Amino acid sequence: MMSAAKLAAADRSMARELAIAEAPPCRRCFPPPRNVHSIISCSLSVRRRQRSAALVVSSSQFSHESRHRNRRKDSQIAEVNASYADSHLIDEEEILMAGRSISRRSFKIITAGILTVVLAVSNKVLYKMALIPLREYPFFLAQVNTFGYVLVYSSILLARYRSGAVTAKMLALPKSWFIVLGALEALGLATGMAAAAVLSGAIIPVLAQAYLVWQLLLSSAFLKKKYTFGQIFGCLLVLAGVILVVSSGAGSESAVQSAGYFWPLVMVVSSGFSAGGSIIKEFLFRNAAHHSEGRSVDLFVVNTLGSSFQALFVFLLLPVLSNMRGIPFSQLPQYLLDGSACFFNIGGSGCHGAPLIPLLYVAVNLAFNISALNLLKLSSAVVSSLCTTLAVPASIWMFTLPLPLLGHPASITPGLYRGATTLVLGLVVYNFFAVDRKNKEQ
Repeated sequence: MMSAAKLAAADRSMARELAIAEAPPCRRCFPPPRNVHSIISCSLSVRRRQRSAALVVSSSQFSHESRHRNRRKDSQIAEVNASYADSHLIDEEEILMAGRSISRRSFKIITAGILTVVLAVSNKVLYKMALIPLREYPFFLAQVNTFGYVLVYSSILLARYRSGAVTAKMLALPKSWFIVLGALEALGLATGMAAAAVLSGAIIPVLAQAYLVWQLLLSSAFLKKKYTFGQIFGCLLVLAGVILVVSSGAGSESAVQSAGYFWPLVMVVSSGFSAGGSIIKEFLFRNAAHHSEGRSVDLFVVNTLGSSFQALFVFLLLPVLSNMRGIPFSQLPQYLLDGSACFFNIGGSGCHGAPLIPLLYVAVNLAFNISALNLLKLSSAVVSSLCTTLAVPASIWMFTLPLPLLGHPASITPGLYRGATTLVLGLVVYNFFAVDRKNKEQ
């Protein structure tokens, strides 16, 4: 017989096996913890491992999304930089010109500047020639320019839109700036015509050169441009040179005193309106990339929209403009009919040279406006204004040549030499200080 001790040991062993068999699966694999501290430690360890795994997964997902966003942002920045480089003609290639190597962008600016000067001179000469057959209808000629350009610019814009050069985002630019642009250009036309109807011919181009001074003031105020004293002094010399050139044949009596001071002031204000329009165009070229997929806005978008609103405001100001020309509003329809007949040389007298010369003037004036706007896009409003200012003495020299319809050519006076020398000196001074400042900034 087995002893009582052996029977008790066998019972305890059987009870232990039954307890292990009835326990949960984890208890069968791992012995139960000895105390409460062991239970808490195991639970915390499991939670830490779960939290670490969740953090690793979340960090991996965030890192993947962040890398995707960074790659997308880098690609957008690269596209904007590429379009900015294309629009501003940023190119490291250099071109040899007159024994000196210049950048490709500088070469484009020089070429555009020369073309603008040539077209500006041709525009002034043809304007005078076109007014010979249309001397009684200068207002009609101005209306042909304003409303005719809308049709021409719109046709070119449509062709460029179909070719893909102009996008829908460019056409969707905010129209508020174009409304202001059209209003300023219409006011410049209205006040300029009012003053030109009273002032003598010699003083009109002189006072119109206040355009450059207005541009310096407005670009400093609204575009936050900074100019050195040398640049300002150079522009004042340019203005003084133009005054000497144009007033050299005005006689001993001052043209300003003979016309009074009100109408010259009106002409100066009209040039301020025109200068304000050019500043808005420069602002549009600088800031339109935010609305047009990072691309520079096409110049025909600016031309078409600006000219359309200008034509609208000119139409609204038509009664005022007709009164400024001494034409009652009731006679305005007949005036337009007579002007159109003279423009096309139909059944009119004293319209010799039409329609060839007026149409040639309209074409050259259109080309000049496009060239000046392209130069403004490549450089700045001041460079564009300096090129058109340089065309003033050159056009006066052209009037000394025997040209059709202009009669006996004018003679070159000592005042022409003095004024041209002063003007060229002003250009040299301005450009010297402009280049010197640019080199210091670089």
